[in-house]
Amino acid sequence: MTVAFRRLVLAAGVLSLAPAPAAAQGFGGRQPNSFPSSDATLRRMWTLGMDSSHTYAQAQALMDSIGPRLNGSPGHKSGNEWLLSMYKQYGITARNEQYGTWKAWRRGVTHMDLVQPRVRSLEATLLAWSAGTKGRVEGKVVTLPAATDSASFRAWLPSARNAFVLVSFPEPTCRPDENYREYATPERFEQMQAERTAARQAWTQRMRALGSANDLHARLAEAGARGILTSNWSRGWGVNKIFSTRVEGTPVADVSCEDYGLLHRLAEKNQGPVVRLEADARMLGELPVFNTIAEIRGTEKPEEYVMLSAHFDSWDGGSGATDNGTGTVTMLEAMRILKAAYPNPKRTILVGHWGGEEQGLNGSRAFAADHPEIVKGLAALFNQDNGTGRVSNISTGGLVDAGGFFARWIAMLPSDISRHITLNVPGMPGGGGSDYASFLCYGAPSFSLGSNSWEYGTYTWHTNRDTFDKIDFGEIRNNATLTAMLAYLASESPEPVARTQRVMPSDSTGQARPWPACTTPARKSSESSR
Repeated sequence: MTVAFRRLVLAAGVLSLAPAPAAAQGFGGRQPNSFPSSDATLRRMWTLGMDSSHTYAQAQALMDSIGPRLNGSPGHKSGNEWLLSMYKQYGITARNEQYGTWKAWRRGVTHMDLVQPRVRSLEATLLAWSAGTKGRVEGKVVTLPAATDSASFRAWLPSARNAFVLVSFPEPTCRPDENYREYATPERFEQMQAERTAARQAWTQRMRALGSANDLHARLAEAGARGILTSNWSRGWGVNKIFSTRVEGTPVADVSCEDYGLLHRLAEKNQGPVVRLEADARMLGELPVFNTIAEIRGTEKPEEYVMLSAHFDSWDGGSGATDNGTGTVTMLEAMRILKAAYPNPKRTILVGHWGGEEQGLNGSRAFAADHPEIVKGLAALFNQDNGTGRVSNISTGGLVDAGGFFARWIAMLPSDISRHITLNVPGMPGGGGSDYASFLCYGAPSFSLGSNSWEYGTYTWHTNRDTFDKIDFGEIRNNATLTAMLAYLASESPEPVARTQRVMPSDSTGQARPWPACTTPARKSSESSR
């Protein structure tokens, strides 16, 4: 543990021991007016979660100081250690459990400038696992050719040598459609859409002659391109989605919609754009990756389990705030509340902070495969993984009797929480969108706590804008308190949630759809990528 990390842990600990200011809490210590239950534990959980919340301090330390938690990165490992330190402060047993290895990568400083025909600092982000530049490099900027076949593309390829090659569609406008709907005439909006569609179709046709994206990037790298420039606009103001490189050895950077358009126009009009790039990045080899597991041991039925679940890894463009720092903090805070208000649960309460979700649910799938006794004894699992919004939808995941359990539990919650929730009964089993699917595929009662949007899909999901400031802590306090209450009620339930599965609907051929199959997790980076 480095000196800097020790300081971070100490600072987070000091902050977490002090509740946020009363003005930030919103409830001033009062019980909600419509609390249907006289249950003292539920009422204590309300006070702990809504009026003595630790979520702000937890989230600030995680998102600002540790930052993104790309699978296999130093940030992910530091985050695992931070979780252990937080659970230790709360008096909760926790461990880091290795489930495999992954290609480790460290991001350093990236800086890109347009230096010809004018000077402008560009907004650019090196893609995950990309090579760096080993110093400062310059090169002309070129567009892909309007090749009609592979032969004409091969003839063009020498033009890519020592150049930065633009490989994405240049958006005609970086204004979101909502802006056009609000301010443009309907006729102008339709005209813009038609022009954009025609331009995109022409680009698609142009790309078809160049082969798949993977092949294209590889051929540009082989041709000696100095760098590959992409732009994955998320259709919102200033926001791009940031994923991973397709090639080794050649720097690949995402450029903002606006700056990418500038470079593309300059190159297309033969106005001589030249870019200077300095990108520090280092591959660190295949290193161990971990899930962080915390536990409050059951007193009456210790071999039955209630589990809280959220993935801990993130992409690397922002801070991993709403995907899935908010889920992480929700579960960490719920465990703090449970330990303080319900320290001797009937069933064992576990939390899984999963690694490798973004590469295929690998951490949670490995845990389920490695711990059949927990899958067998699972009474209920609650997973959260879609942003800062309050929980507004719970699907019973195709388990036909689960609705009755949730109906009883929700009826005991204060209406300040319960009035926002729609129960989807019996629902459909998840096929792999988040970590609850790693357990539901075995038929275990595993449920997704679905949040309302807050424009998650556009502005924060896998983007360069997924940062601390996008969190609304009123919503997170709601979710942590709800999760703690559900875990308590599931632990106290006379029976675990029943596992009877619904009759699956027919597919387009008239055959019954199968229950989702469990997938073998990738245990090392060479086994899987997406």
